[in-house]
Amino acid sequence: MNSASASANQNLSFSVLASGSSGNSVFVSDSHTKILFDAGLSGKEIEKRLAQIGEDPKEITCIVVSHEHIDHIKGAGVLSRRYKIPVYGTKKTLISSEATIKQPHEKKFFNSGTPFFIGEIKINPFSISHDASDPCGFAISRFNSKLGIATDLGIATSLVKTRLQNCQAILLEANHDPDLLASGPYPWSLKQRIKSRSGHLSNQEARDLLGEIISPCMSRVILGHLSKENNHPQKAVDTVAQAINNNAKLINASQETATPLFKL
Repeated sequence: MNSASASANQNLSFSVLASGSSGNSVFVSDSHTKILFDAGLSGKEIEKRLAQIGEDPKEITCIVVSHEHIDHIKGAGVLSRRYKIPVYGTKKTLISSEATIKQPHEKKFFNSGTPFFIGEIKINPFSISHDASDPCGFAISRFNSKLGIATDLGIATSLVKTRLQNCQAILLEANHDPDLLASGPYPWSLKQRIKSRSGHLSNQEARDLLGEIISPCMSRVILGHLSKENNHPQKAVDTVAQAINNNAKLINASQETATPLFKL
């Protein structure tokens, strides 16, 4: 194997297994280490989504939890016990998750702002503005590849923008269209929560964030956490595409099926 092939095999691959208010999970691998970032579907459904991309849940190295909302942790405890998978999270997040995750096979703690390694994959968790106890986004890197996970953001802080610099790919929240949210069926209090500094990014806010962090090395943008009631997939794509000034491919993640396995 030549050096170019060897380095390519060390890079990351990923699939968004699901993204939306009914469940979120992202599979990331360097072929040796295989990580689930969040497990917000049932254990059975996550097994099904992994099968869609040719992966076996028995080979999952760990589950890394971003925050304690049910759409991010629903299947974490079941999978952990069934396959003896450790669950990683901040101390506040795992304490807040106990009623849902219950007794996982093993708990491991990390601190937001402190990078750590799982195998050869470097994970840099960073604080985000969301209505949870200690929510995190993630910058994930291996060799010369870098993936950002940035959903459930009330606002895009300067810290978020810094951590997402030089990503080859990003899962980026585009939750709602402001006009559809304003005219939609949600009660006023929920509408206020969604558009608050601890809620979710709109299509326009996602566009503006992407415009500040996009670089020639970014090849793929996956839009996530789209609201069924307050957004439309084409509207999200059309809005966020205004920020793309290179050849990056832009698609929506789905609540119903996994994306292909993308290699960086």
